[in-house]
Amino acid sequence: MGTPFPSSVELRWNWVRARLYEEILKEGRGQLSQTGALVVNTVPYTGRSPLDKFLVEEPRTTHGVWWGEVNRPFPEDKFDALKERVLAYLTERGRVYAHMLRAGAHPEHYVRVVLYTESPWHALFGTTMFLPDWPHLEPFRTYTIYHAPYFKADPQRDGTRSEAFVLLHLGRGEILIGGTPYAGEIKKSIFTVLNYELPKRGVLSMHCSANYDPETKSVSLFFGLSGTGKTTLSMDTQRVIIGDDEHGWADDGVFNFEGGSYAKVIRISKEYEPLIYRASLRFGTILENVVLEPESRMVLFDDDRYTENTRAAFPLSFLPNVDLKGRGGHPKDIFFLTADAFGLLPPLARLTPEQARDFFLLGYTAKVAGTERGVKEPKATYSPCFGAPFLVHPPAVYADMLVERLQRYGATVWLLNTGWTGGPFGIGRRMPLPYTRAMVHAVQKDLLSDVPFEQEPHFGLWIPKHVPEVPDEVLRPWLTWQDKRAYEARARALRQEFEAQLAKVR
Repeated sequence: MGTPFPSSVELRWNWVRARLYEEILKEGRGQLSQTGALVVNTVPYTGRSPLDKFLVEEPRTTHGVWWGEVNRPFPEDKFDALKERVLAYLTERGRVYAHMLRAGAHPEHYVRVVLYTESPWHALFGTTMFLPDWPHLEPFRTYTIYHAPYFKADPQRDGTRSEAFVLLHLGRGEILIGGTPYAGEIKKSIFTVLNYELPKRGVLSMHCSANYDPETKSVSLFFGLSGTGKTTLSMDTQRVIIGDDEHGWADDGVFNFEGGSYAKVIRISKEYEPLIYRASLRFGTILENVVLEPESRMVLFDDDRYTENTRAAFPLSFLPNVDLKGRGGHPKDIFFLTADAFGLLPPLARLTPEQARDFFLLGYTAKVAGTERGVKEPKATYSPCFGAPFLVHPPAVYADMLVERLQRYGATVWLLNTGWTGGPFGIGRRMPLPYTRAMVHAVQKDLLSDVPFEQEPHFGLWIPKHVPEVPDEVLRPWLTWQDKRAYEARARALRQEFEAQLAKVR
């Protein structure tokens, strides 16, 4: 295929993992841990830069875009000028790592991803997170990423907000990323693309994990924001993993978008998260902003000196119970996870389709001290469709598609609160993980079919009166609070906040 680079540039096409490791160490961009994992540092960019992400405003994509705080327009002429500068910068480097990849495990609904980057460890990240290309098939679109993490933009000249930029030209299928070495920008730019392309093809794009029962093949989906337990709960040793973050729901079932996992590993537990823990220590894994003990090169997962957002990127093949085809049937059960730090929502509730639409549009969780800088008290957080930063169409488009599929295929949606019980943060305690796992397994194994449900008064949620291995009183949050009046007042306030938020996105 043709490339945008002159013949003087050495294009290192599809280099394998071992060769990339060698180049990374030679350039001094990473270190080896005692177990062989690659440790890299991206300070000060230890997370995505949402304020530096823009969509190019041009005739083919102007209509139907959810313009606003998430999708802000960028002039096409400025995009072209900056692209020229990025290409000149990459050309001056003399060599570029180039990979032909794929996003989407469905042969009819995938995009080809061509990644050009100056950085060998980002090339390794791309080959880890995306799937190998299908050269014998034709994708419905091809997107090219020009990645220059160590190139700094000039905001006055280039029209960017800062030195960092993530610019998507959906009409031409081009993406510019620069000024930030945080690898998640590569992954999430393509997720944004799929959130734009797939709904137009009648496929629901979803920010969720997925697994299925090895015997019945029944599929479960897990939606949830960071810190709610989405990856932890879906990486279940009793089930087969389809994927842990991004999926599509087509007419013939669900499919993974990726070939790897980008798991959050701060304070990861060998006891409670054994699959991720073991995979994170292997040769071939990238540990992003994880701390190494200098002498022994042991990984210090509990050390948050760089960031709470420490990550491990590894191929899904590192997991023993993964379906490498990345496919499953239509989901039987769907879990909406929230870490309610106010301690108000029940740990498990069955949602009606109307409630499912509302909670999907809310995408509610609550952050507490330690999960975000500057947060000292619980703070309600909303991310429509559990993935607002990556939506391109208005949230109602995805919510309506979800409800239509629930009704067509008969999936049941459950609200799963992994947050606080016995009171809010500071008074109550975090819901024990064994209780949460017991509730998930009870749903998946149909153990609640004959259990009576009751409707709680504030949110209209239907709560099972009994779940095996979970104390009955834990299922009813108002029974766990010592101050009943405080519970009533806070529940009414949160309900009012929900209504105000829904009015913005319905």
